[in-house]
Order: sequence, then structure tokens, then C-alpha cells
Amino acid sequence: MFFKIHKTKYVKQLKHYGVKLKKKQVIKPLVFAFTVCVFAFLITTFSSIDKTSASAYKATTTTPVADSIQQPSLYEELGLDSLGLSEEAFENAMQGYEKLDSEGKLKNDKVISIIDFSLPSSKKRLFVIDLQNKIVLFNTLVSHGRGSGTLNANAFSNQPNSFKSSLGFYVTGDTYIGQHGYSLRLLGEERGINDNALARGIVMHSAAYVNEALVKTQGYIGRSLGCPAIPEFIHKKVIERIRNGSCLFLYSPDKAYSMRTKLLEKDTLAS
Repeated sequence: MFFKIHKTKYVKQLKHYGVKLKKKQVIKPLVFAFTVCVFAFLITTFSSIDKTSASAYKATTTTPVADSIQQPSLYEELGLDSLGLSEEAFENAMQGYEKLDSEGKLKNDKVISIIDFSLPSSKKRLFVIDLQNKIVLFNTLVSHGRGSGTLNANAFSNQPNSFKSSLGFYVTGDTYIGQHGYSLRLLGEERGINDNALARGIVMHSAAYVNEALVKTQGYIGRSLGCPAIPEFIHKKVIERIRNGSCLFLYSPDKAYSMRTKLLEKDTLAS
């Protein structure tokens, strides 16, 4: 009786899987038992595979895989912290750079130059960065205006004859030979903050008073009439690399500048 019941059950399963039995066909017990065992094994195996596949599919489609490796920021990748450039100075510089670039003002958009006036003049606070190849091209001394302070630049102005440095974003212009030799014109991009740069004669040039020897003897370098002056031994290389349409940012954690600048305003979405 037991054999007949199971025989009937597996005959149905054989038919379900495409095995056709002729009417009145007699299957010998041993052959039938072997066939039943084979198909029972296949049924169990395929059922197990289907469940495993379904579980795997569910896991991959419903459970996101977390990225355990956090990519370093460009600031970290360039090692700017070890060079002394503040992260805020870099982030602000990149924000303004992107706005100027989106407005089509940067013909030389492969580099950005940052002067970090949060550092004293005894430190190398000019950073020229190759954004395309992600390397720091130059890191050197740079002066501030004598009206801005002695060791540190604490006061800033856009007014002629103030002899102070002007903060904010500039686009580099063309070069010329002037009183200080090979020099670079700077175009102030921020109205009321540095847009008098050309009228004031604010340019990048070399100066004998910008050198390590003065840092060792008096603790700070010489000061300009408002220009970002750099060492004589390197000024030509720097100017050649950044001239004709690159971004220059003069940074300070100055609250007055932060309140007035338009280039560092956060974009807001209409609600």
C-alpha cells in the first residue's frame, strides 16, 4: 500500500517534469524505484538552488553595501595641512574658484594660487597648486602691505595710498617690466573689496626684502605698499605659471570680508 501511494505520487511528479508514460505501461519495481530516487534528488536540489538564489538576489537588491574606504579630500591628498595652509582658506579658495570658472573668467583654470594671511610673514604662505595633476607647484614667502601690520596682516583696505593689502579673489592679468622688474598685473574681482587693485598699482613682483635671511635676523620679512611681493630667486617661475587668467585668493579670517564677499555666499535652493 505504501509503495502504491508513493508510486502514484511520483508518477504525477514524473508527468509534471515532462516524463510521458504510455497507458498500461508497467514499470518494474527496481527501475521505478531508481527513477523515483533520481527525480526526488533533482527536485530537492533545484528547490534548494532556487531558495539560495532568491536569498542572494534579495540580499544584493535590498541591502546596500557600505563603502568602508573613505576617499581623502583634495586638501588631504595635497598634504596642505602639513604645509600650514588652513583648511578654511583652501575651501574658500575652491568655492570662489568654481564660481569664477563657471562665469568663464579663468582662461588658466589648471592652477589656483592662495595667500594665507592667517599665517605670519615668517612662514611660507603663498601656495600655487596644480589642480589638474594634484600637486603643489610652489610654496614660498610673500609680503603684505606695510599698512596691514608688521609680522601679521591684520588690517586691509581697497583705498589708494592706504598701503594695505586687499583680501579676496583676483584674476591674474598680463606681465610687464616695471620698477620691480618682471611683474604680474592683478585684476580684483570683488567690488568694494579689491576692485581698485589696478588703480592702486597692486601687482605681483619680486623684492629683495622677501627672504629667509630677514626671517632669521628680525623674525619677519619686509613689507610692500600693498603688493604681494615674492622672493627674487623664484618670482619668474611663479609668474610664468600663474599669469593670464588664473585665480588668486588672498585669505584672512576677517569678519568684515566674510560679511561683504559675494563669491563665498552659499547657494540656497528656493523652498
